[in-house]
Amino acid sequence: MQALADFWRTYQSTVAFAIVNAFFALSTYSVLSAGILSFATVTYAAIGGFVGARLILQTGLDPLILLPAAMAAGALLAYVVALIFLRLESHWMALASLALILIVRVAVINVPSLTGGVNGLSVPVTLPIGVLGILLALAMIVFYRLSVSWYGIAAQAVREDPAVASSLGIAPRRIQTIAFVISGAVGGLGGMLLALVLQFLSPDTYFVNIAFTMIAAVVLGGSYHWIGSIIGAAVFTALPVIAQAFVPHFQEVANGVVLLLIMIFLPRGLVDPRAIRLRRAARNANANADADGAPAKVSSAAGAAL
Repeated sequence: MQALADFWRTYQSTVAFAIVNAFFALSTYSVLSAGILSFATVTYAAIGGFVGARLILQTGLDPLILLPAAMAAGALLAYVVALIFLRLESHWMALASLALILIVRVAVINVPSLTGGVNGLSVPVTLPIGVLGILLALAMIVFYRLSVSWYGIAAQAVREDPAVASSLGIAPRRIQTIAFVISGAVGGLGGMLLALVLQFLSPDTYFVNIAFTMIAAVVLGGSYHWIGSIIGAAVFTALPVIAQAFVPHFQEVANGVVLLLIMIFLPRGLVDPRAIRLRRAARNANANADADGAPAKVSSAAGAAL
């Protein structure tokens, strides 16, 4: 029992960061599910984190009460970004979102009244890991409901072929705008949660490393299902810690080898809905074939007896 308690104390922070990264990955998945490659999750996280931290310092309210404010700030920024970025082609949109990260970093440095500037901002409160887990569970319920709703079906159609989706009466621009707003809300929430976990924010807290890591996490976990984003974020968070524990001198090499193996043997990610459907269809076909063959075997046995 003591060994289990020591293990939990050692890796509790890793679990907390995995939960926070799951929100970033879900934010990235939200736009990717509508056929958009965007790194703007970092900007939503930045505004959500700094707005949430400043509200905590000025009002002294419980962080849980202020979480909706961080989500609203991220969603509002995402809506403005959508109005501008959806006019661009996909590759230009990705480059523009990277440029936006750099712009936001400059703004963070030059708006010390909100962000603390180069000195950063201390956050004197935190959230228990159990609360983080509950928030992630609620997010999973929301994404499940979205995936089986009209929006989820429409987003999948837009991702596959916007022209075909338009012929079916779906407005791709509207669906993609909704995807941006969802991404902004989840990203803003994740940004504030990161502030509460770190208890300190600086201009380098929300930078391009998060963007690239979360894109990789979504692709690794499986970009065709929201649960893949959570699994990918957990893998990317835990893999460096595990490698450091077992092969400290070859940590980066071990990380790269594991990721390459996954990409080679699981090119659609760890969670592949298409493969799951094919395996289910194969099992059903085998079951039906066995059921159809059983009477024939009985009939032939009866004929032999006669």
